[in-house]
Amino acid sequence: MLVYGDHREEVAVAARLATLAQDNGRWLAHERLRDRFIALAGVAQGVADADFEAHGADRFRAGEERLLDELLAHARALMRSWDAGCEGAVAPEIIGHADLPERVIVKEAEGYAFYALYPETYGLAARQLKLRAPPRVIGLRSIGTGLAAMATAALGAERPITLRPSGDPFARALRIDDALADALLRGEPHYVIVDEGPGLSGSSFGAVADWLEEHGVARNRIAFLPSHSADLGLHASSAHRERWQKAQRPVATMDRLPAWVAAQIGPIERWTDLSGGVWRPLWSAAERDWPAVIPSWERAKFLVRAGGAEWMVRFAGLGGVAERKLDLAQLLHREGFGPEPLGITHGWLIQRWHSDAQPTRPNLDELTAYLRLRSSLDAEPGASLSTLVAMARRNVSELATWSPDTDGLARHVRPVRIDGKLQPHEWLRLPTGRLLKADALDHHVGHDLIGCQDLAWDVAGAALELRLSKHDATELERNLGAEPALTAFYRIAYLAFRLGVHGLGEQMSPAEEQPRHRAAAENYRSALIDAVEHLRDVDQTLGRGIEAFA
Repeated sequence: MLVYGDHREEVAVAARLATLAQDNGRWLAHERLRDRFIALAGVAQGVADADFEAHGADRFRAGEERLLDELLAHARALMRSWDAGCEGAVAPEIIGHADLPERVIVKEAEGYAFYALYPETYGLAARQLKLRAPPRVIGLRSIGTGLAAMATAALGAERPITLRPSGDPFARALRIDDALADALLRGEPHYVIVDEGPGLSGSSFGAVADWLEEHGVARNRIAFLPSHSADLGLHASSAHRERWQKAQRPVATMDRLPAWVAAQIGPIERWTDLSGGVWRPLWSAAERDWPAVIPSWERAKFLVRAGGAEWMVRFAGLGGVAERKLDLAQLLHREGFGPEPLGITHGWLIQRWHSDAQPTRPNLDELTAYLRLRSSLDAEPGASLSTLVAMARRNVSELATWSPDTDGLARHVRPVRIDGKLQPHEWLRLPTGRLLKADALDHHVGHDLIGCQDLAWDVAGAALELRLSKHDATELERNLGAEPALTAFYRIAYLAFRLGVHGLGEQMSPAEEQPRHRAAAENYRSALIDAVEHLRDVDQTLGRGIEAFA
């Protein structure tokens, strides 16, 4: 199934470093220091990956090494601040270097954006290691660049080395030149391999450990620093799984969130974890009505009571991500569609909770007004139409030869920050009659491949999820000025994406959740049959390559 996305940003290196350098020598609050660290780590990753692409292998890179030294200084400052209760620190110097590339691609650090991963916890985890020799830290790009610096700072090790495992996602391999290989193998250190994850296979961790063992490194001199304590994913090899289970791989939990939240809303009276689908009984007491969830995909969230009021505390992201979502939350609240946001603390968004809200469905006027607001939120494009076709072909065998005129359709696309999640359980109504749209901040920047699309994606999604009549679906499309052919295309892509989500969800979820994923997939497949027929009616060229579908 093709569901995940690999989001990236093209960065002008000199300009980014110059912006960061404006804070050189200033006392920064801990949150701001962390954001600076994350931004600098992104530049270092981009520089290393640019060289990797140009030369076909990891090697020594003077530009990356200078950036890693600056990053290591930030990691030390960040750990000192953390140990002192997040009091802040003086920002170490960042210096522009003439021999760096002009522009690089910075890949999104998924743990910081989606999974409440804090770089400081890697320093705490590194302190738990029982090493047999001086440490040699290896960071796996992307996010492992910064995480390795945190581990290095905690261990007092020499500058980390970063590597880019590449190839098949389930069978990564290393490409290292001879000089770097010799340096990696020099002496008899205890290797510490650092990355987020592991994910479905753990093959990035495995590729490095395999290479080390193939070059004579004893297994008891290889340790891992992952982001969670679970076993490898369902696509891991048996050899990797055996090694993983026996290896040192400490994980440090981040236990300061209640204190951070209490500083914003006062002494906490009750703290309830709603993550991983635990929120569903609040929406409906009937389990048969609960929507399917993939627990590991859900953002961490808590229902908190303080001072007689209730608040939703939800992870929004580090590195400036939460601030952008706060801006959107404030806009949605001003326009009457979102709960009141109080603010953010260390990447967590605090919003008022309405326990008196009831599940509802928007009427056509409300749905039109909400999506019209989304249409005003211009954005950089997400997945291209050709990428969506590739996704549909991968996820649905009957679409394997689908070949619509994406070039013609692309002329109608104006990317906006779509909602992306318009299912019935996403709508609530207050006793006053006011409509609230839940979970409206994240899906245009989610961990999937969709990203920002034309509003027609939401027009198609709303018609499908809310089961609008043909008349209402056409009226919604007309009211919002959506191009009918684009909406018809998006219906196919949307349904293929949802089928992929639930197919993968059935594999990744616990047994009690799997029947919900199967039922959801059956519903989407039925809707896809109708959507294919509609596509042929709208425009024969858009249905090219779809033969019998039943």
